[in-house]
Amino acid sequence: MLKHFVKLIRALSSNTAPAEIAHAFACGVMLGFLPKGNLLWLILFVFIFFMRIQRGVLVITMFASSMLTIFVDPIFHSVGYKILTAQNLIPFYTKALNVPFVSFLMLHNTVVMGSLVCSLAIYIPLFIVAMVFVWLWRKIIGEWVKNSSFVKTVSAVVTKIPLVRKITEIVQGLED
Repeated sequence: MLKHFVKLIRALSSNTAPAEIAHAFACGVMLGFLPKGNLLWLILFVFIFFMRIQRGVLVITMFASSMLTIFVDPIFHSVGYKILTAQNLIPFYTKALNVPFVSFLMLHNTVVMGSLVCSLAIYIPLFIVAMVFVWLWRKIIGEWVKNSSFVKTVSAVVTKIPLVRKITEIVQGLED
C-alpha cells in the first residue's frame, strides 16, 4: 500500500496527464463502491486495467472508497430497490435475467444496481474534482508541501538512518 501511495505522490508531481489521474480516481471510486465477488466487478476491473490510467491512484482510491461503502450501502440499497421495482422495467429485467450468464452480473441485487447507478452518476463530477485537485497540486499545494518545515525535518531525520539511506540510493539508482 505504501508503494501505491508513493506512486500517487509521484504521479501528482510528474508529467502524467491529469486526465489519467482523474480517470483513475473516478474508476477507483466506482470499483470501490461496487460489491466485490461478482462478474460485473471483474469485467469492469479487467476493462479498467487495460485503460491508460495511473494505477497507483486507482488502487488507493479503490481501497479508500471500499472503506466508505459501509456508510453508503443503505443509499445504494434504496436507489437499487427503486430501480429494480420500477413497474415499466420489470419485463426488461425478466428478459435480461433469462439470458445465460447475465445473472452472474448480480444486477438483480439492489446494492449492486444502486452502487453501479450511483457511481456512474458521480463519475463525471469526480473526474472534474480530480482534475481541479491535480491542477491545484501542481501549481500550489505540491510546492507548499515540499517546502514545509515538517517535510524537511522528516526528510533530514530519515536520511540519517543508514538502512533508509541505502534503500534511497538503490531506488535512485534504479530510476536513473
